[in-house]
Amino acid sequence: MSVERPSSLLRARRRLLVAACAAVGAPALAGAPPVLLRFSHVVAPDTPKGQMALHFQALVHQRGGGRIRVELHPDSQLWGDDDEMEALRLGAVEMLAPSLSKFGMAGVPEFEVFDLPYLFADLSQVRRVTQGAVGRGLLERLARQQMRGLGFLDNGFKQMSARRALRTPADYRGLRVRVQASHVLGEQMRALGAQPVVLPFGETQRALASGVVDAAENPLSNFLTQGLAVLQPHLTLTQHGYLGYAVVTHPRFWASLSRADRALVEEALAEALAHGNRLAEALDRQALATLRQTPGLQLHALGAAEREALRRHLRPVRDGFGRSVGAGLLRDVQRAIQTG
Repeated sequence: MSVERPSSLLRARRRLLVAACAAVGAPALAGAPPVLLRFSHVVAPDTPKGQMALHFQALVHQRGGGRIRVELHPDSQLWGDDDEMEALRLGAVEMLAPSLSKFGMAGVPEFEVFDLPYLFADLSQVRRVTQGAVGRGLLERLARQQMRGLGFLDNGFKQMSARRALRTPADYRGLRVRVQASHVLGEQMRALGAQPVVLPFGETQRALASGVVDAAENPLSNFLTQGLAVLQPHLTLTQHGYLGYAVVTHPRFWASLSRADRALVEEALAEALAHGNRLAEALDRQALATLRQTPGLQLHALGAAEREALRRHLRPVRDGFGRSVGAGLLRDVQRAIQTG
């Protein structure tokens, strides 16, 4: 189980951010590696994102001839959900893969389209969006917030966990549910009569153990690797929403690379993302098989009528997104989904 992050680590993070401010633009020391690429993320190494990052590191080291050194910092060891984007902006890290949900609060609300409930039926529909013109356009919009988008990565579809089965809208009433910082996710829980509680991913386990929150939504690989079964004995296979990531860097770092090094990083990342996307489906199946055999955990599959009841209850969330962010984007996404 994760333990509460000590205050000394938080103080160390703040010192690192201050140092990063002072170091921006400073010349490299003699004898230092030509390029240091620190890749920070918040999940375990044995998740799709963790495995993608490891594959990326291996490819860069194999092909770079020592010109680029990739340091991986998983499990919020370096930066967490609440400070990783600020660290990127200040030059304290060179690469991140935040959840798509985080970009809305970072000033690019269009990314919250991926949070809409029951928008995608499967990963092939997601990829028609992320790997086509709509996805490229969304990555380009990150430039207005000092980020360069490099690609998308799947994790999978989210399921609901709690101390009771969550089969109907009435089952959610009064629950405190951990969500990411997303307007859409907050509205989704309010539509079900639940109270959304925004928490960093690294604090979810502790919050569930202490009773700060009653329930959570996670892909199966996250639920398994975080050991949530001992805290949430009921896992309802709602398949209600998608969770994915965008790999980003800072334009300043990207511009500092030589043309050859940019090409190397782009090619290695494209291969690593394809590897991670293949793993996402495989690890989801493996996690489900493991969870079916987990003592004390009850899995609940929804029937067609139960799923449709949830979908009807959540339809106003999609309508609200169209009004606030723009119906045009939603139409583009739906058109991409249907053209496969």
